Amino acid sequence: MLYDFIIIDKNSKKPLYRQIYHSVRKAIENGNLKKGDRLPSIRELSLALSLSKTTIIAAYDQLCAEGYILNRPKSGYFVAADFENRPKIAENTEDNSKNENKYYEYDFSTKSIDSNVIDLAIWRKEIKNIINRSYLLTSYGDAQGEEALRYALQKYALGIRSVNSKMTNIIVGAGTQAVLYLLCSLIGCGKRVALQKSSFVQSEFVFRSFGYEICYFDSDDLGVTISSLDSIKPDLILVNPNFSGKRGLNMPVTRRLEMIRWAADHGAYIIEDDFNGELRYSSHPIPCVQYYDAQHTIYIGSFSKVLLPSVRISYMVLPEGLMNAFAESKPYINQIASKTEQLALAGYLNSGKMDSHIRRARRVYLEKSRQTLESIKKYFPGSKLTFNETAMYVAVQLPYTVKRDEVDKLLEEHAVRLMTSIRSDRDFGFCFSGIPINKIDEGIRLVSDIISNSSADL
Repeated sequence: MLYDFIIIDKNSKKPLYRQIYHSVRKAIENGNLKKGDRLPSIRELSLALSLSKTTIIAAYDQLCAEGYILNRPKSGYFVAADFENRPKIAENTEDNSKNENKYYEYDFSTKSIDSNVIDLAIWRKEIKNIINRSYLLTSYGDAQGEEALRYALQKYALGIRSVNSKMTNIIVGAGTQAVLYLLCSLIGCGKRVALQKSSFVQSEFVFRSFGYEICYFDSDDLGVTISSLDSIKPDLILVNPNFSGKRGLNMPVTRRLEMIRWAADHGAYIIEDDFNGELRYSSHPIPCVQYYDAQHTIYIGSFSKVLLPSVRISYMVLPEGLMNAFAESKPYINQIASKTEQLALAGYLNSGKMDSHIRRARRVYLEKSRQTLESIKKYFPGSKLTFNETAMYVAVQLPYTVKRDEVDKLLEEHAVRLMTSIRSDRDFGFCFSGIPINKIDEGIRLVSDIISNSSADL
């Protein structure tokens, strides 16, 4: 008797019993063998395949252990699993590898940074240094963040952003969203949070996960208005003081102090998302909000654009009022930021290389911002522009509408990628963090030509 559902290759390195196991399992899962069907006996299969009984027994035993078949004494082996009504397994017949690795000649997205900014050789050296010290890698990481990194962050954040903190109040996480999740778990569910509309959409997802009521405060030229806070009465205020107000400017000290007084008077916390605060290059960075009030401000910093997007390390500085809640939660928290990268970052900060890196980054991004603004003003006359210095992008609002789907298709065909977070029939976003400076003008001209040919009404 031929058992054509069993395929074996005696020249394969894969054990024969595993080959039999997989053949029978596949026949059961695809319906060739149905529940109640009798399988060949060990002796029958041994003779048919010219294999030892031990090999057949090993395969059948594994199938029995997993519940695919069962052994009825003196009767034989029978199919036990019923896959007849199982949901069909979707097979991906489309090869997406080309899309995932597609090269964009003009990349104005937020997905990369300029390779001229970071010295990868230095970063590789720090990573290699940690890997060579194997004793550091054979244990779990600290739930709060590696002590060496928190100590380095204390000095770094104080020196470059005037963050007022002890090492013990610093919490490390794998990205800003991760530390926000942790923060919300400490504060509790069902709070009311006020933030600027369309400022940080990922944070809104986190807040909704905890049942928060999300409200949008009003802004004037200086930033969040105190009258809107009076109206909303939030428990939390999320701000990016480096990009605030109607014009996306740096929030002045006067408004920062007004916001701090409001939070203190109403028992609210300010969440300061200091995204790329150290990368302000057209003007000197001013101290963070937390510098003026460490009791009511939760400071969040990250290294996604300052160092490397792939280094998913962020940190927050908690006020003393939240440290007891963290201490109670700490035994139940696992650190999700790579211990290797944390220790490498600590070494990088302690070496002093970060200071020179930031100076170099400021020079590069200043030049690129000037080129981007100059080209956009040239090719998009009459459009409304919003320049976000620390996020390194320029938002363009056209005075007319376009067929956006058609535009996006043409941009893809011409290997152009824009920001996905700024997208409408008249809104486009140009991030200059990753594109080489010598391609900025040509890329913006190409986008202008595509848009002009696809306008819906002029």
